[in-house]
Amino acid sequence: MKVRYLNYNQVLKTEFAERVQKISINAGFTCPNRDGSKGIGGCTYCNNQTFSPEYCKPSKTISQQVEEGIAFFHHKYAAQYYLAYFQSYTNTYDKIENLKAIYEEALSYPNVRGLVIGTRPDCVSDELLDYFAELAKSYYVMIEYGIESTCDKTLEFINRGHDFACAERAIRETARRGIKTGAHIILGLPTEDKATIISHAQKLSKLPLTTLKIHQLQLVRGTKMTEQFAEHPEWFKLYTAEEYCDLAIDFIEYLNPEIGIERFVSQSPKKLLIAPKWGLKNFEFLAKIEKRLEERDTWQGRLFS
Repeated sequence: MKVRYLNYNQVLKTEFAERVQKISINAGFTCPNRDGSKGIGGCTYCNNQTFSPEYCKPSKTISQQVEEGIAFFHHKYAAQYYLAYFQSYTNTYDKIENLKAIYEEALSYPNVRGLVIGTRPDCVSDELLDYFAELAKSYYVMIEYGIESTCDKTLEFINRGHDFACAERAIRETARRGIKTGAHIILGLPTEDKATIISHAQKLSKLPLTTLKIHQLQLVRGTKMTEQFAEHPEWFKLYTAEEYCDLAIDFIEYLNPEIGIERFVSQSPKKLLIAPKWGLKNFEFLAKIEKRLEERDTWQGRLFS
């Protein structure tokens, strides 16, 4: 079968001979658009409960979370390395001495070979990036930035607290230091049509990204966006699984083929998800993507220029 997109696993295989598994860690951070320094309430779509595994509790030490995460996966995969994945909230939003202690505690655990750190583009200093660059000489280090949209009007609407130019600067400064750089984008945010979504792919393709995580818009309980949906459903386009599949393929046709795609969809807990309810697990949706790519005889970067 023809390879039609650059899968993140292919990227990892160039770094590791053994299988690598991410272990999620909740270090108890917050966000500047939650604590009042840049806003309150957080991003309008965000409920961190949707992506925190049960073993991730900030009341536990970093070492405890790593240990329990490894135990969770060990019965599936006997021999592998691990990446400590700081996922919830903004994982660079603290004093640098505190951050160093947290990261280095994770790296000290046996078979942990690196860090993946999720953060905001407005929460990385030159000093911190220089520190990551030093770590990257000995470990696998990736900084994942929540971009979500390249449209400033949308970023303001969802209460991100920064513009796209901020994201561009952070990504370029990170990559310039030789640090692997990832990003998140949401397809289907309110008021964004297909042309806007395609423009995201075109703009992201100009950036030195290692990987990209693509998410469908999900409406989850406990968010401002669910309130907006109840009051103004006309602002939203909720795609069927088939429609979104085609939209995601339209998107990657314009995406730089050297950017590894880590995911096409997210999966929120049933008890929190309001819409869309497709009833598909991530691997089932991936199979739909691959089948539809074959049917359309297209691939990542076909329209990239």
